[in-house]
Amino acid sequence: MEEVNGIIYVVATPVGNLGDITYRAVDILKKVDFIICEDTRVTKILLDHYNIIKKFVVINAKNESIVIDRIIERILTGESCALVSDAGTPCISDPGIRFVNRAIHNGLQVNGIPGPNAAVLALSISGLPTYSFVFEGFLPQKKGRQKKLKQLAEEERTLVLYESTYRIKKLLQELNEYMPQRQIVVARELTKKFEETWRGTASEILTGYEDKISKGEFVVIVAPLNWKERDPEDHSEPY
Repeated sequence: MEEVNGIIYVVATPVGNLGDITYRAVDILKKVDFIICEDTRVTKILLDHYNIIKKFVVINAKNESIVIDRIIERILTGESCALVSDAGTPCISDPGIRFVNRAIHNGLQVNGIPGPNAAVLALSISGLPTYSFVFEGFLPQKKGRQKKLKQLAEEERTLVLYESTYRIKKLLQELNEYMPQRQIVVARELTKKFEETWRGTASEILTGYEDKISKGEFVVIVAPLNWKERDPEDHSEPY
């Protein structure tokens, strides 16, 4: 049996479908003393599904600096915890990386429990080149956003972006302005009941799916600069 005392586990949880979690992740969630999460309401849905009862500590942008030291003190006394996000792998465009960094500097053991990640999942079904890509997560909302878009317009690797319900239409409009010819894949509500994947230029996606663009959580994959789709039987170079 896996010993958990005095260890911090970074546990990947489902992106949407509650069945997408490893046996080991469930086992660790049952064994640790407490769970660090973003939103107790979201995490409780997962724990209830697997009949797990645990105490929570919430970490977010507002309280992170306050609660980190308290959590580390508990781990130093021999307690164990699991760090989870609302969906997918923690610390990827989510709170928690500062806590993990501080824990490492305090000599604490941090173990990862692998599992779902929305960016990698979307890449795997995109049909776009995956041999080299850059993950940008959420673009800056205001300051630096236009500068970042100009930089990405010259990027020769596949781009992976996250976007929320409230800003997806704006992002597609910007991609249409800065990268009008690039092929794009938009993955909406991955693994959930109303999962959809849209392909085309930003303009084509805006035109074809305008009534659905503002609903759900999105991963946007953008083809590399100057990339052209080729015959799948052409194996002359990595895809």
